[in-house]
Amino acid sequence: MKDYEVFSNIKISKNSNVILRLDGRNFHNLSKYLNLKKPYDYNFSLLMSEVSKDIFRQFSPKFIYTFSDEINILLDEIPFASRIEKLNSVFSSIASSSFTHHLLTDFDDKFDFDKINPHLFPISFDSRIIPVIYDDIHNYFKWRQDESWRNCINSYGIWLLNQEYSPQESTKKIKGLKSNDIHDLLFDKGINLNNVDTWQKRGIGIYKKPYLIEGFNPIKNEKTKSYRYELFADFDLAIFNSNFFDRFFK
Repeated sequence: MKDYEVFSNIKISKNSNVILRLDGRNFHNLSKYLNLKKPYDYNFSLLMSEVSKDIFRQFSPKFIYTFSDEINILLDEIPFASRIEKLNSVFSSIASSSFTHHLLTDFDDKFDFDKINPHLFPISFDSRIIPVIYDDIHNYFKWRQDESWRNCINSYGIWLLNQEYSPQESTKKIKGLKSNDIHDLLFDKGINLNNVDTWQKRGIGIYKKPYLIEGFNPIKNEKTKSYRYELFADFDLAIFNSNFFDRFFK
């Protein structure tokens, strides 16, 4: 019967740089039942960063980038002997269980659970594998960060239109607007997107950050300095470029 497992040994090329992208399934409806604040809910983004940290602690990737209900994972070493079935199933299941755990424990007082439809559970993520060459790593993440920016523009635009129109009418109206039109619409109402929080525009990065440790060497009778690394959630990301990612491969 083992012969029927025809996909179990499909692997990623050993020479590939691998990115896994996880997306929340049916999170549009989940956001309604959690009564998330519009246009952005800080607690939800904080929860997504905690999920990303849990993944980081499990697999020590180079870098994780998250915005909205999306998590992008740049792997250092590919686990599970590079088996595609394992990668997709394990990473998505860890994200799903981590999200549920944090939602029901650390964030149980942050959302309106009385409105949760029990048929929404279990919360789940899907997963896809993206092999890229080294030179395209920053291009990939720049693409996703650009999507975060577009998401920011549309989120604020919908939020503003919903104050005057029904959700259905707002959706129709924004489909006919270009980004510059939405900027102008917001600016006329006193909203400058350049001034909103950076994490709303550029997403959140999870990586290991060095910090200085000062000590004393009694043998040499001198002060010493060394560096340690701690897991860091960067809510003030720079605009992605090749220099940003080069530091993770030194």
